[in-house]
Amino acid sequence: MSTRRRLPFISAAILLFLSLPPPLSATNSHDQQHQNHESDPISRFRNYLRINTAHPTPNYAAAVNYLTAFAATIPTLYTQTLYLTTPDKPLLLVTWPGSNPSLPAILFNSHLDSVPAEPSKWLHHPFAAHLAGDGRIYARGAQDDKCIGMQYLEAIRELKKSNLDYTPLRTVHISYVPEEEIGGFDGMMKFVESREFKELNVGFVLDEGQASVSDEFRVFYADRSPWHLVIKARGPPGHGSRMYDDGAMENLMKSVEMMMKFRESSFDLVRAGLAANSEVISVNPVFLNAGIRSNDGFVMNLQPSEAAAGFDIRLPPTADPDQMRRRIAEEWAPVWRNMTYEITEKGPLRDYQGLPLMTATDDSNPWWTVFNQAIAAAGGKLAKPEILASTTDARFMRQLGIPTLGFSPMKNTPILLHDHNEFLQDTVYLDGIKVYEHIIRVLSSFDGDSITELQNKMSRL
Repeated sequence: MSTRRRLPFISAAILLFLSLPPPLSATNSHDQQHQNHESDPISRFRNYLRINTAHPTPNYAAAVNYLTAFAATIPTLYTQTLYLTTPDKPLLLVTWPGSNPSLPAILFNSHLDSVPAEPSKWLHHPFAAHLAGDGRIYARGAQDDKCIGMQYLEAIRELKKSNLDYTPLRTVHISYVPEEEIGGFDGMMKFVESREFKELNVGFVLDEGQASVSDEFRVFYADRSPWHLVIKARGPPGHGSRMYDDGAMENLMKSVEMMMKFRESSFDLVRAGLAANSEVISVNPVFLNAGIRSNDGFVMNLQPSEAAAGFDIRLPPTADPDQMRRRIAEEWAPVWRNMTYEITEKGPLRDYQGLPLMTATDDSNPWWTVFNQAIAAAGGKLAKPEILASTTDARFMRQLGIPTLGFSPMKNTPILLHDHNEFLQDTVYLDGIKVYEHIIRVLSSFDGDSITELQNKMSRL
């Protein structure tokens, strides 16, 4: 079900909330400057960061209310709040209607939720959005990915400020989805299956990316897909002094040894510079469960009859999933060695045509060329396109065959997603708004003409 409201009507109470200064007990020169002007995008960003949307109890309602209220201050934007699973998991859709709605629309995606944070491990409280004297904004979600969620709206706001009558050719949508950090199964996956998504007529998607430590922007054309593998071994129990075949721990350790050799062979390619980390299959052990508990630890003179280990496996879209399944069944957990296994596949590996989940980054994809033009218009430069080492909601759009790129305009910035003391420099955030102004203008103006014709049109805008 969904609710639909036409904006900019909004209650005086919400407008008052937006005008309040951030509730910090201490200020510095940066703080004081931004507290004096709630119209300042830095203050709005910090207010959004203060909303605790970390798992396991993300406050989605507060985040949706805040974004809806801000969208209401931007002329011609419309919002929908969708409830595709349960009332506590809203999905916000913001729409800027284009002058030619028959053309496929552009979708900018961001997720509402964040991973947990340990306040005792941070320099500043992770949900205080502390603005340090050097311009660093410390907060959980500063990079992943509340920055882009606000930058989308700020960019449209600036485009409307410079020309109130400006209307994009293509319709522009912004989606704010829940649950991305825990797989996206009650968020983007449900969204792409919905009637509401099909009615959007999406032709191209920009989703989140990662920070770049250089002066080039990173862009991602694919994600790795995670498999969670649990291997269990069984065998006869025995006295700790005995040596015999087919013990549970013996069988499990044989498997662990083979898996670690596989891991090393993949890692050797990365170490030698022959492949990026995201281009190989990674296998990482995450737990080992064995032994008989005692009051002070484990029973040391008893060999257990059962043992288990868990592994996080990441497969690039170039990997053969059937070959990996055979390797697990025949080598890593063979039934003849009294072993069983369970694979939990956390998302698709192939699109609806059975092709790898990858977006072309050459002339065969006109959206790639147009995106490059937008970055050049913003004065930026793209690094070599990459496969993302982790996983995002982009895979659900790519599964439908929709060209989707991962991109976050953060350059000369340390990669701190999910880390302690996650921060984003205020100047980097503001520069990102300018980048999205160019991206939104160029992408939404593309009518299928040649790039030369598009360049000529953009120079006249």
